[in-house]
Amino acid sequence: MEKIWLKRYPEGMPETIDPEHYNSLLELFDNSFREFAQLPAYSNMGKTMTYQQVDEATKAVASYIQNTLKLGKGDKVAVMMPNLLQTPVTILGVLRAGCTVVNVNPLYTVRELEHQLNDSEAKAIFILANFAHTLEKALPTTGVKHIVVTQIGDMLGGVKKHLVNFVVKKLKKMVPDYSLPNAIPFANAISADPNQYKVPEISLTDLAFLQYTGGTTGVSKGAMLTHGNMVANLEQVSGCLDKVLDKGREVVITALPLYHIFALTANCLTFMKYGGHNILITNPRDMPGFVKELAKYPFTAITGVNTLFNGLLNTPGFSELDFSTLKMSLGGGMAVQRPVAERWQKVTQSKLMEGYGLTECAPLVTICPWDLDGYNGSIGLPAPSTELKVINDQGEEVPKGEPGELCVKGPQVMAGYYNRPDATAECLQDGWFATGDIAIYDDEGFFYIVDRKKDMILVSGFNVFPNEIEEVVAMHDGVLEVAAVGVPHDVSGEQVKVFVVRKDPSLTEKDIIKHCRDKLTNYKVPKLVEFRDELPKTNVGKILRRALK
Repeated sequence: MEKIWLKRYPEGMPETIDPEHYNSLLELFDNSFREFAQLPAYSNMGKTMTYQQVDEATKAVASYIQNTLKLGKGDKVAVMMPNLLQTPVTILGVLRAGCTVVNVNPLYTVRELEHQLNDSEAKAIFILANFAHTLEKALPTTGVKHIVVTQIGDMLGGVKKHLVNFVVKKLKKMVPDYSLPNAIPFANAISADPNQYKVPEISLTDLAFLQYTGGTTGVSKGAMLTHGNMVANLEQVSGCLDKVLDKGREVVITALPLYHIFALTANCLTFMKYGGHNILITNPRDMPGFVKELAKYPFTAITGVNTLFNGLLNTPGFSELDFSTLKMSLGGGMAVQRPVAERWQKVTQSKLMEGYGLTECAPLVTICPWDLDGYNGSIGLPAPSTELKVINDQGEEVPKGEPGELCVKGPQVMAGYYNRPDATAECLQDGWFATGDIAIYDDEGFFYIVDRKKDMILVSGFNVFPNEIEEVVAMHDGVLEVAAVGVPHDVSGEQVKVFVVRKDPSLTEKDIIKHCRDKLTNYKVPKLVEFRDELPKTNVGKILRRALK
């Protein structure tokens, strides 16, 4: 496929990047610690750490892993925490020790945790005490030898540390009872001697992350992301955003959890490279609390998913915030809906740029160029050094404007799924990764996701894409959130059903159907409407259509 998108690249955006710009992520970390030593790196719950403090803390954790736990290059270490100061300190510490990070969703059930710890062959886990009861039940069948437990206030220091830990455990009762007799307090790791740390020999082919994906489509698989994948993707991000971001001057709101690939790369690692200040939001579901936190900082960037932006727009006080410093709002993880993007731009005077990525691609694949006037419904243009093609079921490329499966090739594409050669061979051939997403592209090389292959609804032989239905329903003023699925039907095979969370309590099924009739052909119009108080979501806020189905 001809790279027609290159002509549309904004001025100064490179066609290619150097995937070997750093010899590993460790070199990138060292550069940032040296260059931005006195600047703030992370803030959470009123405490701020400078780059120099993060350097010392991560060296201590790395030293503890190497010298006390006796773990070496390539050993897998699980990290199961929400956004706290301990989280980036642990992730960077594990990497600096030469080990591989296995990021774990703290809300996992015993079954899910058991699977991930076994599948990844994790030898150690750093976990927040609030979730240790889950680990206690999963532990007996795993190979985990070392457990390091932290409490929410552990890095706040002084009296505040003890006060927060007391309130969380005794007053709010947020730490269920657990028994892990050999667990080590996080304080031991953070107080290890950083001078005992030895820089490991790490190359671009070594594994940095085992990032689990596909939990909603059967068994969760570990995408093997090497230091090379991550370094390349960070260079690709820089190629797209260099004209927007200023070194040492950015303040980014990190509400998505760092265990998710989007926040891990787009917030933690990208802004570290730029000497940015990450504001870690521990519980973004507490929208009023989130808005209060936003009021404290002159933030320049925010990343999120559609549900997060929509939630903020519908929270009292958000529209009164000072947005004068905000220059980049980046949406990903799920489709950004036009009504949300347009309202966001109106309220914040900042464009909501949409990007597209996958865990298997570290994650960035495409992004809307920074010189775009506003939301155009696309996922943007391919990142530098990224090739895309759209193919039919026979594997042949389809012409412009025709839907087909999107395939990606580039230095950010994973090495494969851990210990799963069959699953790897199924989606990765000759360097091309088959995404499972249906896309089209236009004259300028903008790509549009029509939908997930497996979420497609088939009505009387016609393909119906849930994204389209959801976007139309979301345009109704009385709708807060919506999800569309296909349900079996005797005559048409399937029919469209929508699940709606109301903004206006008087909204009826008839109102929704009438609204859709004006904007959709008959076979696409929902035949069933079910009102819910809330929709099931992943911990990142992506609506789980399959659970509704």
